[in-house]
Amino acid sequence: MKSKIHEYRNDKKKSFSKSFFGITTALLLFSFSIQAQENKAKDLLNEVSAIVKGYKNIVIDFKYSLNNTKENIKQDSKGNVTMMGNQYVLNFMGATKIYDGKKSYTIVPEDEEVTISTVNEKDDSAITPSKMLTFFNSGYRCTIDKLEDVKGRKIQYVKLTPNNTKDKRKEILLGIDVQTKHIYNLIETDKKGTKTTLTVNSFKTNQPLSKNQFTFVASKYPNYYINKID
Repeated sequence: MKSKIHEYRNDKKKSFSKSFFGITTALLLFSFSIQAQENKAKDLLNEVSAIVKGYKNIVIDFKYSLNNTKENIKQDSKGNVTMMGNQYVLNFMGATKIYDGKKSYTIVPEDEEVTISTVNEKDDSAITPSKMLTFFNSGYRCTIDKLEDVKGRKIQYVKLTPNNTKDKRKEILLGIDVQTKHIYNLIETDKKGTKTTLTVNSFKTNQPLSKNQFTFVASKYPNYYINKID
């Protein structure tokens, strides 16, 4: 009788050991898999950043969509932006914003008003078009996500999850063209369910630009109210 009990206990120990070993192995493999996915995502994002920084200038036509099914809100807008270094000209939703590297000029024809303000480039909260192409370099946990075929183009998505728990955004999906390493789209979902999507319709580089491309010329707006914030 004792031998049977002893044998039973040994079998239980062996079974426990096998189960423990199996669970431990699975957890280690899962951990290695996650790490590999994160490394792959980081390598891809680093490649995107390096390519973007190599261009003299970038001209983008884009579509911006906002969707909130709970509130039954859906809005689509188109725009374009020309960037060179940290300078840019953005045309979006009926307004033009010029940044010459020091000051920002927001021109609103509907109100016949120009707002002038100084931008602190060192301020991480200051969002500029140029940062939109490199914002993902820090502050996020990134993993490789789905791969989609969009009109013959392979788009690899990278999921970005903010490290800051106070961030209102739940996650960001960054779609990258596998061949060109250019950003195809950016899908942002906040914690309340609102989803915004920015899709690049045209991505041109090293274009011939005017010498005054990023210069605000006040004489073009003689009847506008000039609002100087600082």
